[in-house]
Amino acid sequence: MDSSSEVPDYGLTTTFNYDDIPAPVQKTAVKTFTSQFVPPLYSLVFIFGLLGNALVVLILIRYKKLKSMTDIYLLNLAISDLLFIFSLPFWAYYAAHEWIFGDAMCKILSGIYCAGFYSGSFFIILLTIDRYLAIVHAVFSLKARTIAYGTLTSVITWVVAFLASVPAFTFHHVQKQVESNKCTIHYPSRNGHGWKQFLTLLMVILGLAIPSVIIVFCYMQIIKILIKGRNERKLKAVKLISVIMIVYFLLWMPYNITLLVQTYQDSFFSCDFDNDCEGKLTLAIEVTEIIAMIHCCINPVIYAFVGEKFRKYLSDFSKKYVVAHFCRLCPGRDHPNLERSTSSYMSTTEQDISMGL
Repeated sequence: MDSSSEVPDYGLTTTFNYDDIPAPVQKTAVKTFTSQFVPPLYSLVFIFGLLGNALVVLILIRYKKLKSMTDIYLLNLAISDLLFIFSLPFWAYYAAHEWIFGDAMCKILSGIYCAGFYSGSFFIILLTIDRYLAIVHAVFSLKARTIAYGTLTSVITWVVAFLASVPAFTFHHVQKQVESNKCTIHYPSRNGHGWKQFLTLLMVILGLAIPSVIIVFCYMQIIKILIKGRNERKLKAVKLISVIMIVYFLLWMPYNITLLVQTYQDSFFSCDFDNDCEGKLTLAIEVTEIIAMIHCCINPVIYAFVGEKFRKYLSDFSKKYVVAHFCRLCPGRDHPNLERSTSSYMSTTEQDISMGL
């Protein structure tokens, strides 16, 4: 991208390769958007994403004690979101100024950004399969949904996510462009356009296509089981499942479609540079990418805080630490025992159904 605000390319990027066009393209709208709107938007995503996911990690470790496969996956999903947003302050500064953090940080942060994206998609898949087993194959799930299997699959997932992010580590470099340093992706000189197409397809397939197929299949099966039960609590879970699917598709699909159109624009239409076609596509990617980023802020809500026990733990945490901190003159405050037995709650499978977990 022409401005000094590019974030890592190939799927999670807005970088524009000037070698591909015959003449400079004026992209005033892109420059204005990236320099004035991207930094505060990134900052908001960072603040709310950090707060929400940090609370999820705290509750899962401190109160839930990671007693199930679901807890393991929720923890890893929160960590992947934290990993994803860790680089946002750097990209926010970059959007308003230039890259000042060096070549090594350019590679590392680009790779972290990419790994956070892939791992987030993968753990959403694992959570979907976990719910599918808990509800559709409840008996089999007693053996399959163990902490050991959850830990093993989580490790494998992280390995795959980082392997998929190797190109981001490898191809990103700092380069001087128009008297400013830019952290951009530089494909190999030989068949560079082919690399761009391949990596874009990889991102779309791993980040959207495969998750979409698995989510739709699993939740369709789940909905069939829940509707047959004619249980009010189960019907609430159907609504929650619908929200999860709709939110995921609404936030990520626009970005993936826009990226495909930009990468394969020659197959869709002939880009007239006099009309700043490339600039419009770049602006569209900027906007849809920020929309997709919001997902890491919503994850704590749709995967955790909508659950009855999570709300209870959060309430108890607030009473014990937050309220107590601001109300030191209230002796004898009754703080619930957060570690007490939860025998009054439903069974693990019933909790999974009612909470969508």
